Amino acid sequence: MSEVLLVAKEAHDREKRVAVVPAGVGALAELSFEVRVEKGCGAAAGFPDAAYAQAGAVIVESDEEGIPRADVVLRVREPRREDLRRSKPGAFQVGLLNPFRENGWVKFLADSGGASISLELIPRTTIAQAMDVMSSQANLAGYAGVMLGARRLGRVLPMMTTPAGTLVPARVFVLGAGVAGMQAIATAKRLGARVQAFDPRPGVAEQVRSLGVRFLEMNLGEVREAGGYVGELTADQLSEQREGMLKALRESDLIITTARVFGRPTPRLITAEMLKRLRPGAVVVDLAAGSGGNVEGSEPGKTIVTANGVALIGNDPMECEVARDASMLFSSNLIQFLRHIRLGAAAGPFWKWDDPILRSCLLTRDGKVVNPRLNGS
Repeated sequence: MSEVLLVAKEAHDREKRVAVVPAGVGALAELSFEVRVEKGCGAAAGFPDAAYAQAGAVIVESDEEGIPRADVVLRVREPRREDLRRSKPGAFQVGLLNPFRENGWVKFLADSGGASISLELIPRTTIAQAMDVMSSQANLAGYAGVMLGARRLGRVLPMMTTPAGTLVPARVFVLGAGVAGMQAIATAKRLGARVQAFDPRPGVAEQVRSLGVRFLEMNLGEVREAGGYVGELTADQLSEQREGMLKALRESDLIITTARVFGRPTPRLITAEMLKRLRPGAVVVDLAAGSGGNVEGSEPGKTIVTANGVALIGNDPMECEVARDASMLFSSNLIQFLRHIRLGAAAGPFWKWDDPILRSCLLTRDGKVVNPRLNGS
């Protein structure tokens, strides 16, 4: 017997992505799902309802119609509390559920009675690579951040020799060399900018240099690394890092900050006092604006111009600048994940509750918080 799966329309104002694109409908049907799609859910990403219907999905008029009948609800971002209140008892909630959100959010998910799966917690392992939503979206965020900053900059990135004179290449400085940072570095390099980057993690310098750009050398002492992320720096290390970056920041036309550590406070890399010392007309793009900000004063979804003429861009989520491609990658990751955790049998489909990947990102089940990172176990 098929279960009803709903692809829900996003509730967040700045969210343009959709969890599943029309090309994914057939794959979900093969997993014994009856696929329903909320009207208009893909419109902002360029996927019309007609494309979903052609792929075999049933279009439902609203969340009021779709959510109470769905056994599984797929979203990009976390649901509203009222969505959970009207969900079918025992329904699955799957998406970027923001598990470390405060105000009793995870307990509220548990009290809704269904199972909830937070895609942020999919482990970064070889077997889970095709399911890694965070990496695929960060990749696009790095690209989009450079493109958005370049449009705002008011000058070209590459060197140009013209009969009227030669234009020198713009200087781009990227802070953080994780997935988003490496893509930002590569994109700025391809566009012809003079690129420099910094990351405090040991061993990252060679990765950066392999892209043909300069790495800012700085000795911060011992820097811990956990799960591919930078360990929390001490106050002295942060202070030394800021001082060491200042010269590079002051020489830069475009600055991209990419240091976002899931499950921990976002590090403050650039202070308001440092912004005052940047050159007029410089552009700073903060990819972490939605989680506290790498740059003091950045605000999600806003561009702020400082008194000295520096533009501080806090678009969030940055992936929505390329919502169509972001949705296609998200959809592919999500379907690979569902294929991995769901099995078919003569008695009907079921979930592989003992699978280590599912266990790592399962937040709640049967009214309880079951994830060890959140229940204290």
